[in-house]
Amino acid sequence: MRVVVLQGDTVLDSVNGLPVQLSPEPSAVTIGSFDGLHVGHRKIVGSMIGHARELGLRSVVVTFEPHPRIVLEGGDGCPVRLLTTFDEKISQFSSMPIDLLFVVRFDRQFASKSSEAFIREVLVKMLGARHVTVGYDHGFGKRRSGSEETLHMLGAECGFGVDVVGEVIVAGSPVSSTRIRGLLEAARIRDANECLGAPYAISGTVVEGDKLGRTIGFPTVNLALPDRCKMVPAHGVYAASIEIDGREYSAMMNIGRRPTVSEDGEVRVEAHIIGFSGDLYGRFLIVRMLDFIREERRFASIDELRTQLELDKKEAGFCKK
Repeated sequence: MRVVVLQGDTVLDSVNGLPVQLSPEPSAVTIGSFDGLHVGHRKIVGSMIGHARELGLRSVVVTFEPHPRIVLEGGDGCPVRLLTTFDEKISQFSSMPIDLLFVVRFDRQFASKSSEAFIREVLVKMLGARHVTVGYDHGFGKRRSGSEETLHMLGAECGFGVDVVGEVIVAGSPVSSTRIRGLLEAARIRDANECLGAPYAISGTVVEGDKLGRTIGFPTVNLALPDRCKMVPAHGVYAASIEIDGREYSAMMNIGRRPTVSEDGEVRVEAHIIGFSGDLYGRFLIVRMLDFIREERRFASIDELRTQLELDKKEAGFCKK
């Protein structure tokens, strides 16, 4: 999968940042933020890939970085908690048979572009769209004014077909990124994973902690998250899995302020990797969350905490994907 970035009017290589030539090769295209790349998104992308194969076209995903809401509503905060960081999204797309990931560097100038200009200038002129696939609730262009009707109208004029993919229902309700965020906020990991079609992932670089865990027999890796807007589930203890050098390990993951051993109140994301010993400082790890074990709480003593951690460890070891 080739990855390029549209910055203003220039297409850049995603690795070295240098300008590249991108030919408008006849393409099947889909467009979206694809936050989480959940089962609904996968149905849309899968439909686009199917059209590409059927029509002999290049398969192209157009997505945006940063998330449009962060630019339009952000200020200094995070108006949307990301289910996938940019690198996580690229990694997920790379496992799919996609020829080109076309990343639009989203800013206020691009946000001012009308839906018609976006279709003509980007989809048709730059990418050579011959077929466009979108979700049933997709809107694009200035103030999300672009709609299914806009696509059909311009498709007839510019020579591309249009496919609108319907909603995906899981457990009686439509799947959406918003719904999944709500499930994670409620620590309903299994339900969130069902909507995602895969375990929810948190990735980050292992940094040095205060090493308190190892003094009670539960050494942990502390993760520094690469994006401050990454969605972190409710505080508590979770069953998880971590892959290290090709081997998968069960893990117990803690998200919270560690009230029994810490007074600083800082939220930490850390994991005790069951059956692993070794130095992981500086390594980039992906933690896949499998189930919720218990809420975070303060214990009366370190011994009481240690006893509970032993129970947590046993439960985490039983949880599988």
